[in-house]
Amino acid sequence: MLKIEKLHKSYPIGDSSLHVLKGIDLSVEEGEMVAIMGSSGSGKSTLLNIIGMLDEADEGSYTLDNVPIKDLTEKKAAVYRNKFLGFIFQSFNLINYKTAVENVALPLYYQGQNRKERIEKAMFHLGKVGLRDWAKHLPNELSGGQKQRVAIARALAANPKLLLADEPTGALDTTTSHEIMEFIQSLNDEGKTILMVTHEEDIAQMCKRIVRLKDGVIMEDTKVTQVRASAHV
Repeated sequence: MLKIEKLHKSYPIGDSSLHVLKGIDLSVEEGEMVAIMGSSGSGKSTLLNIIGMLDEADEGSYTLDNVPIKDLTEKKAAVYRNKFLGFIFQSFNLINYKTAVENVALPLYYQGQNRKERIEKAMFHLGKVGLRDWAKHLPNELSGGQKQRVAIARALAANPKLLLADEPTGALDTTTSHEIMEFIQSLNDEGKTILMVTHEEDIAQMCKRIVRLKDGVIMEDTKVTQVRASAHV
């Protein structure tokens, strides 16, 4: 599903450069649920941005669903992102003046689907996250947990091959975090491949594999016995 080999990334800083990723090798099979951990500056966000086609590596190869991801124009990157990826962010990234259902329908607009089809699919996915009754509400009328559920519904709307979650529980209290993780686990149970950046050990243990980064290299990559979030809810 996802294969990265000898990935390097540096950023210029004044006259010198900062070598953030130093030859990363990583492969993720379909249906896996992988946590990427590391302290601030370890390179985990840079890695997620490259996987998410928001940034490009200096060296190395990246293949997603048998498609080599390289030399992308902004337009091509947008097409691939929409085709392959669903994003869940710590800060939700909802559009404040659009209702929940309009936010969820947005990726479908970029896929060229007509309005009726978009709204039907968006309502289906809102139902899936238990928020059908909140479809007409604006983000500022929703709790943090509800906003993250809307964001998850939006990430799912275009039926992505891979879900990328960047600290999806970072802005939520413990109870709500576990509710969101229970839902993310259920998506993985259905076969969705999920890659999640987190700095919280208990959240990482709710995945099936933990990759630990330090100073731009993978220090550890282990399969773990998944802790079910429902046990905490």
